[in-house]
Amino acid sequence: MPELRFEVRWPDDTITLCYSPSSTIRDAFTPGQPYPLADFVRRSQAALNLASERVRQRYGYACSSAAHQLSEIERRASQYQTDPAATVTVIRFT
Repeated sequence: MPELRFEVRWPDDTITLCYSPSSTIRDAFTPGQPYPLADFVRRSQAALNLASERVRQRYGYACSSAAHQLSEIERRASQYQTDPAATVTVIRFT
């Protein structure tokens, strides 16, 4: 299963490197396109849950790294929930 990392620019212009155990994240985002905060979180949830399920199907257990990454995304996103104009951009896949 191809691991994938993706750089994310948050509303405060900080950049974090995120992890996915599968390339499913490529289907969720277009590099350089800003996403409204809630949409970014929903897309991340769908892609990382799907990636974790693919790991479960292949190895018999869910991917704890995908769950941890999703938790970090949700935690970070919660910091910007009061800003209705907040957007998040996936800069690139690595």
